[in-house]
Amino acid sequence: MIDDIAFWLGYITNGKHLSWYASFQFTIFAALAGGFFAIIFGLLGATLKNSRFFPLRLIGTIYSSIVRGVPDVLFFLFFPLAFEQTVEWIVSTQVCSPEAIAAQTAAWPPCKEANWFLGTPEYLMLASVSLGLVYGAFATNVIHGAMRAVPSGQLEAARAYGFSASQVLWRFQIRQMWVYALPGLSNVWMLIIKATSLLSLLQIADIVLWADRLGAPNFLPAVGLVHEDWRWRYYFVLFIFYILVTLISEKGFEAIMRRAGRGILSEAR
Repeated sequence: MIDDIAFWLGYITNGKHLSWYASFQFTIFAALAGGFFAIIFGLLGATLKNSRFFPLRLIGTIYSSIVRGVPDVLFFLFFPLAFEQTVEWIVSTQVCSPEAIAAQTAAWPPCKEANWFLGTPEYLMLASVSLGLVYGAFATNVIHGAMRAVPSGQLEAARAYGFSASQVLWRFQIRQMWVYALPGLSNVWMLIIKATSLLSLLQIADIVLWADRLGAPNFLPAVGLVHEDWRWRYYFVLFIFYILVTLISEKGFEAIMRRAGRGILSEAR
């Protein structure tokens, strides 16, 4: 019994498992940063859709309509690569000489000096922005609908007191709309949490990638088969993790909605 306990303690605390535990921070960071960017893009998109100027309304409508239809996987593959190569192209116009371009054998980048080596922090930030862009389109519709749900009498009263259009928007309409938007934004948040399982597509050693590596059949020439296919056990741990995050998120949104609904909750219902 003691030997078994010592074996399992040594197994779950080896270097690979410690790296797996550390990778949970990538998932949490991507979810929080992605949610932040989604709110920013959602507010911007909803403001554009609510604009009195047709070109701005058109931009907001195109963003909320088209981006929502782009699969998460495709956007995860397209946006970081496009951003990386755009930066490399801009840098190449400054640092690449004609001789360096002519000596370059690879198709990309234009020269070795323009090559941008991205690490985990850079890919993690690009992943967060990608999440924000995709789910900001969903948040745009939620926030736009919530803004239209704000009682028009409050806005008319603000205009009657001499507030400008931008003041009415930011001081009254956006402040009042949160109680209507939070239920829909909680669903957007849940979608962002689920989408964090795609981080490994950007070469980030996240919890899903490590679970696949650790659970795969492990064979060492010195001792033979260490363990068979245990991936389902590691995936089960991730299953429990995402359920716990979901439960905590639901409790958090319930508290936020109670706070935001003070004084106007009866109207929102």
